[in-house]
Amino acid sequence: MPVAPAPGPSATPSPWASTLELYGFLPLRTQADLEIGNRSTSFDVGLGTLLSKLKWASSARGSLEYGRLGLLGDVRYDRLGSITSRTGPRGLVGVKAATAFNATVADLALRYRFGAREAAQGKAGEFSIIPYAGVRIIDANFGVNTTVNVLRFERQFSRQLSHTWVQALVGTQATVFLAPRLRLFGRADVGAFGGGGDGEAQKLTGNAQLGLGYALGRNTDLNLSWRYQGLDWNNGLSGRSQRGISTDENGVEIGLKFFF
Repeated sequence: MPVAPAPGPSATPSPWASTLELYGFLPLRTQADLEIGNRSTSFDVGLGTLLSKLKWASSARGSLEYGRLGLLGDVRYDRLGSITSRTGPRGLVGVKAATAFNATVADLALRYRFGAREAAQGKAGEFSIIPYAGVRIIDANFGVNTTVNVLRFERQFSRQLSHTWVQALVGTQATVFLAPRLRLFGRADVGAFGGGGDGEAQKLTGNAQLGLGYALGRNTDLNLSWRYQGLDWNNGLSGRSQRGISTDENGVEIGLKFFF
């Protein structure tokens, strides 16, 4: 009687894993303040105004892991046309400003995973916690055209602000499966302590995010979350040398995430 061959060894899972997420951020409210020398302006707009002024937006984040140690990256670029705001008194004197800007924010960090490997599907209760630390690079460019009306006389001013800086970045992301296809996830980080010019007084960025992911297949997730992000920078100087940027945004983020 022939003897059945012994079963071969089970396939060993690869120590390599990666993710890629293409996402879009839709701020329901955006507030911004800008100071250039002795000129300042601000605006507070909703999603409709923001979308009407949007010229370009692109964003993606991803990770590469070997065992439990890995790298993550996140890049976002936005470009907006002129947003008009009235910054002076009405009547005999009127001041109107039109602000346009583009900004790039890029994160690169080293991460370590506690818990299960990231996946589109998992057992209820399965979780992962991934702290990370690295650098955040911000490149911001603002242009302001100001129109001053006094009685029937009009005068226009133009100002530009361009600044690039690097910050230390620390954060954590976490996931827990509520059901085999449904997971709850969150993320929070802060960027600070960045280098810059002498006298630079304040430089701070941050993100907070909470949402749900649903598996569309074995390796694909549809993510829906609420997100807040803020940026605050000034050069610590006064008078004509003063420069400062402050933005706050909160809204909905929609993403499609792939697991490899």
